Amino acid sequence: MSGFGGGTIYFPSNAQQELAAIAVAPGFTNYQSAIQWWGPLLASHGYVVITIDTNGRFDNPNSRSLQLDAALSHLIDEGNRANSPISGIVDENRLATMGFSMGGGGSLISASRNRLSAAVPLAPWNSGGNDFDQIGVPTMIMACENDTTASVNSHASPFYNTIPNSTDKAYMEITNGPHNCANGDNGNGNDALLSTYGVSWMKRFLDKDQRYAQFLCGPNHIANPSINEYRDNCNY
Repeated sequence: MSGFGGGTIYFPSNAQQELAAIAVAPGFTNYQSAIQWWGPLLASHGYVVITIDTNGRFDNPNSRSLQLDAALSHLIDEGNRANSPISGIVDENRLATMGFSMGGGGSLISASRNRLSAAVPLAPWNSGGNDFDQIGVPTMIMACENDTTASVNSHASPFYNTIPNSTDKAYMEITNGPHNCANGDNGNGNDALLSTYGVSWMKRFLDKDQRYAQFLCGPNHIANPSINEYRDNCNY
């Protein structure tokens, strides 16, 4: 596979129309297995998903952003290939990225190029300058209150604040969470929370499904003891 370290493609076996495509990247030193649970989850909600390995486990966020973009291009190519299992079911105009830690930083950088329809960075880490003030892609950042690797005050929170208010955006901070609280599938008990918001964001902005706005703009989010802080610029 060109441009990234390989991956696994998930898709609904009964798909009869074009579906939005999502690429998911792991964090620093992680393998694909760390984020692979998102593949079957998102596919079960009607998406073509690729969870990737990066070219190198130590690749920086910018490199991961390019690899996410390459993974989406791979899905598009496979969607256009006659003998591919996903032939004819990839909508190249509805693309999204997700990623954990440096993969989350990569997701944000990818979003800043405005090729996407949605982005969901998970406990994102990125250092140095960025173009996040150029993001016009609907972006939901999920963060961890007690993150000592990508502290919210140095990473997730200022990243959210940098995204223009003219862009649909949200910020969810998980109560007492360490860095991996936003990664899921690791026994931290946050899978249902991450799933609800991650799927709702994709449904609202990839599928334009207004039914999911109620989960994003309707509730008093911090009434849930698992959510320490929630910000948004609803309505959307």
